[in-house]
Amino acid sequence: MLVAAEPDFSQDQMARALIACHAQGITPLLVVNKSDLGAAFALAWQRLEPYRQMGESTLALSLKSGAGLDELLAQLKGKTTLILGPSGAGKSTLVNRLVPSAQAATGEISKALHSGRHTTTSTHWYWLGDARDAALIDSPGFQEFGLHHLDARDLARFMPDMHAQLGDCKFYNCTHLHEPGCGVIAELNRSDSASSISASRYRLYGELFAELSQTRY
Repeated sequence: MLVAAEPDFSQDQMARALIACHAQGITPLLVVNKSDLGAAFALAWQRLEPYRQMGESTLALSLKSGAGLDELLAQLKGKTTLILGPSGAGKSTLVNRLVPSAQAATGEISKALHSGRHTTTSTHWYWLGDARDAALIDSPGFQEFGLHHLDARDLARFMPDMHAQLGDCKFYNCTHLHEPGCGVIAELNRSDSASSISASRYRLYGELFAELSQTRY
């Protein structure tokens, strides 16, 4: 998933995209563009610390200077990669840097909305290099990411920071919301050392559980 130091990115969107990846057995990579922006980038990079702690791969990138491109290319080698992210993150610019013949349209950041204008309106496939041993799929920017194809009771399995605790639950059908003997709640409330589950991540879990528990029509 590609985000940028500017405009601000939604951690809710990011978390939803990562859950969808883990549910399908897809290995995600979080890439933060605009590492040349100094303080703004430092803040964006810090926001990803909980994800690094739970084992998600992250990479700093500057499409302006080219810093990080070689490392990214090494990560993409031999794979088909979907570039997912909000408008304004630099997806089309990234495609143009990696596939010069693509001529993907790029757009300006809207100062009023502090978000990017949609420049990609359809999905495109691009081969990387003459060997065609790797490919990019450029997708339109998104503002919402639904998970309605998932069952609420499977949600914790797709959140790495919670998955590790599932074997410690007293009940096999634990929702991790209120049951006694819940391994997730016990980890969240640890006082001897820092918990591997942050309050914000657990709050997101509760919100998504409620959302996915709604009756489907």
